[in-house]
Amino acid sequence: MVKGSKKHKRQGSELSQDSKPEKRIKNNKCAVSEVSNSNSFEESMKKPIAALILARGGSKGIPLKNIKMLAGVPLIGWVIRAARDAEVFDSVWVSTDHDEIGKVAEAWGAKVHKRSAEVSKDCSSSLETIQEFAREHPEFNVVCNIQATSPCLHPKHIKEALELMTEKGFESVFSVVRRHHFRWGEVKNKGTPCTKPLNLNPAKRPRRQDWDGELCENGSFYFATTDLIHKNLLQGGKTVYYEMKPENSVDIDVDIDWPVAEQRVLRYGYFGKDKPEVVKLMVCNIMGCLTDGTISLSANGDDKVSYHYRDQDGINMLKTDGVEVILMSSKGYPIQAALAHKLVERLGCVVKQEVDNKKTEVEELLKERELEWKDVAYIGNDKADVQCLELAGLSAVPKDGLEIARIAAKYTCRNAAGQGAVMEFAEHILLLKKKAKSQMEQDRIN
Repeated sequence: MVKGSKKHKRQGSELSQDSKPEKRIKNNKCAVSEVSNSNSFEESMKKPIAALILARGGSKGIPLKNIKMLAGVPLIGWVIRAARDAEVFDSVWVSTDHDEIGKVAEAWGAKVHKRSAEVSKDCSSSLETIQEFAREHPEFNVVCNIQATSPCLHPKHIKEALELMTEKGFESVFSVVRRHHFRWGEVKNKGTPCTKPLNLNPAKRPRRQDWDGELCENGSFYFATTDLIHKNLLQGGKTVYYEMKPENSVDIDVDIDWPVAEQRVLRYGYFGKDKPEVVKLMVCNIMGCLTDGTISLSANGDDKVSYHYRDQDGINMLKTDGVEVILMSSKGYPIQAALAHKLVERLGCVVKQEVDNKKTEVEELLKERELEWKDVAYIGNDKADVQCLELAGLSAVPKDGLEIARIAAKYTCRNAAGQGAVMEFAEHILLLKKKAKSQMEQDRIN
């Protein structure tokens, strides 16, 4: 169970200034089609609520798209994190027919519903898959279907939408975005080549600021009672929309390609509860992060290692921003004292050698500096780093790190060890710090 879920459902949460369900309900011209028995509905809302993310393995466009890395996180990881941090669900589920997707889902804290072959076909609908889940999990009375391809979804969107059910009595809630697109009819008959406007009068073409636009489903989520789901409905009964901002309405399926999507997510995505603006310390594993792990031996027996000049630039960028950088080598992978001295001289960092227990070592560093784990950014690559990767406020693993480390880290680099991974993580840290500071300033102004 996700922490705090039942308490939140009873008490609700405070709404932000830019989110006013009362206004959304008032303006919802297609809102209420029928009103159910209020007593039975209230009873149903006291029972468990599930989040369900559909992630079939057979994507036609991009193979295994749902677990492809997007800005250092598996695509499905973005929505799992948002769903879990919303703290309104009794459990978060991923319905899939693919073992690898299931493994990634579990690593990000979701439970896995192994969907049947009957609802895993190209022609299978989302509703059929949701109905199968509802039949096999009758303990849930409300299901929220969250789209795996909506990486800019935030916990507050989920919380505020659910409040429309728990506090306003709606039976289904779905997300929309406001679009200002003038639509024209498609010409299908070659004998009649003229098109016609669908939502405007060309003689009185409005300015954007004079037109409210149209509300379109953005597919981010659909809340519905299981009673409606079993009646072949995701939107029905007493229904209402939840309006999201355009910048949060990113759909990887139809809107944008992968590089553009990464830029949108880095700017508008949800990165978790940790506050990246407080990062004060970055700890970097030397072998397998700063270097590619290769040790060369000279004729006289001296060890030689190499690192990328861009990684040195990344370390300098962090230091300029006030982040202390410490380099570590694990026990069994020592570097010669002369080599360690060279690293200190060139990079200006403290080097900790032959560390037996990295978690204990980092905690000693935190105690000395009066810091906490949330103040730490950590980059590691193997089993010895797992605990630190899980505890650190920000954590990363190079592209070629061990799978156990990739699962534990919050960010997976596009670059390999010794080939710019440290620089990439440094840029990620600074970008998140800048974003967090900007948000804090905006909150202060508001």
